[in-house]
Amino acid sequence: MEFLFPYDNFRKIQKSFMLQVYHTIKNKGQLLVHAPTGIGKTSSALSPALTYVLKEDKKKVIFFLTSRNTQHLIAVETLKEIKKKHDIEFTTVDLIGKRGMCNQAGVQQLKSGEFIEYCKDLREKGRCDYFKNLKTKTKTSEQAQNVLETLKKQSPLHVEEINSICFNADLCSYEMACLLGKVAQVVIGDYNYMLNPHIRAGLLTKMNKSLKDCIIIFDEGHNVPHRARDLLTSQLTSFILDNAAKETMLMKYDEIAQDILAIKKIIENIAKEEIGRKEDEALITKQKFYKAVEEMGNYEEIMGNFVFVGDQVLEKKKKSFTASLATFMESWLGPSEGFTRIITKGMSRTGRTTYTLNYRCLDPAIIMNSLLSEAHATITMSGTLSPIDMYEDLLGVNKEKCITLEYKNPFPQENRLALILPETSTKYKTRGSMMYEKIAKKCAGITNTVPGNSVIFFPSYKLRDEVYEYLRIQSDKTLFLEETEYTKEQRGNLLERFKEYKDRGALLLAVAGGSFAEGIDLPGDLLKCVIVVGLPLGRPDLETKELINYYDKRFSRGWDYGYVYPAIIKILQSAGRCIRSETDRGVIVFLDERYVWQNYKKCFPDDMNMQVKKDPIPLIQEFF
Repeated sequence: MEFLFPYDNFRKIQKSFMLQVYHTIKNKGQLLVHAPTGIGKTSSALSPALTYVLKEDKKKVIFFLTSRNTQHLIAVETLKEIKKKHDIEFTTVDLIGKRGMCNQAGVQQLKSGEFIEYCKDLREKGRCDYFKNLKTKTKTSEQAQNVLETLKKQSPLHVEEINSICFNADLCSYEMACLLGKVAQVVIGDYNYMLNPHIRAGLLTKMNKSLKDCIIIFDEGHNVPHRARDLLTSQLTSFILDNAAKETMLMKYDEIAQDILAIKKIIENIAKEEIGRKEDEALITKQKFYKAVEEMGNYEEIMGNFVFVGDQVLEKKKKSFTASLATFMESWLGPSEGFTRIITKGMSRTGRTTYTLNYRCLDPAIIMNSLLSEAHATITMSGTLSPIDMYEDLLGVNKEKCITLEYKNPFPQENRLALILPETSTKYKTRGSMMYEKIAKKCAGITNTVPGNSVIFFPSYKLRDEVYEYLRIQSDKTLFLEETEYTKEQRGNLLERFKEYKDRGALLLAVAGGSFAEGIDLPGDLLKCVIVVGLPLGRPDLETKELINYYDKRFSRGWDYGYVYPAIIKILQSAGRCIRSETDRGVIVFLDERYVWQNYKKCFPDDMNMQVKKDPIPLIQEFF
């Protein structure tokens, strides 16, 4: 089979990978692929998929989906190379979230749900010129048609290029991308475009496509279960209630405002009844909150009043807290199987006690079922899709229909030195200034020895900051810190500055599971060492316990699926930043006594070849 492959040579395993992708699509199947960095997953999935669409079934469309916008870049570049090498015409659309493509001022400050309401309101009231310029009374405007032809000719384009062309033409970038999608063979986008049933339905309608014609490729598929659960999760906070009451009073709907304050009181009373003195959270039933609201009046009628006020607020403002309250109340009426309801107590920045009502999804298969059964074919791939049987269970694949593939790391093992240092711990009972100083000393000793850049990943920002106070004194190198509130541009700037130190060497202090733990490439001499400090285990809170119980009930693997493996995946993603090609050489250090414990060590791939050392310096010096 001749695939539309973008390069002259194949890497190891690529041909068999591509054949399996092609057969999966042809047979309308499901494929789970664990393929470590270096196999070339993006080109191995896109090449056979595009070959199938262009040569076998032109009605089909490929959705290449990622968890982060930064991961779109490699997909677009791969498609550009395919077009250039094979001199063929096809159309690609690169989509990010609608808010990210909007040209209206100030929308980036809105939350996703708030933006959706704001955008809808502007369109319905005819107050968005970018949207109005798209159409005449009966058809697409000549202006939009001309820009559409430009986008087709220049495709594949990055979303920034699409935005720039549309902005200069005073047209809505998102709507133009959807028009382009009608003739596209490939759509690159976020998971939400397929995982969220409402967004999916809207997008497919705009693009004149049906789910049965979609070939869906989930890149970095280890993120899919968490994202699927998040989509069905909602919460109501004291902050939302306070602000909903204020905005309702400003609208002169005093009785409705009193209902909001009464709901706040209901939540406070439930918290006092259910949460013990030493705890900060408790499980509650659907009926507990529902019945308390019903004592005020009819639940649906009260919710309808909040919708009414929310709509009026959105006519004047970009966001409405009352609309958020109404959305939560509707969610609360959802099913109980596969979900949990939790009330939590916290503290505001000003020292006031706050409460949050949570309706949290436990089962990603709830949202995946229709997608897997209705799509033409699905391919889920990742460098950490292991253990693969866990993803079969969590995603709810059809085990008779689904094929699983597990490839070993293709890089020379002598290029990687993997070490365990078992003399420190980040367990809660061991934490303190002495342990932080010890961790800093170990990190400084290693990174001062490494001839180049190092990244140190911590379980949390708090722990990172504690160790930093000692590390900045002991390290010989410049230190960079990833901050939680950084924008995409700020993270990019930080990374570029870090790269400039490749000869002198610098340290980047980041968090496992954070922005720098996946989706970034630092090949060649840009990164020589990764240290993973501690284990990024989830907080043993009620949600985690409920998750463990639910997975125990479903699969008899609660502890592994709900607690251990999510942490191991974060660790392996972090460690994977070090070796990105067959010529890269680097040291990976796992710094915690628990890494030698069998219940954690058994979770690592066999080919990691980890050595346990108390004094790693001579070995690191010899390696480099």
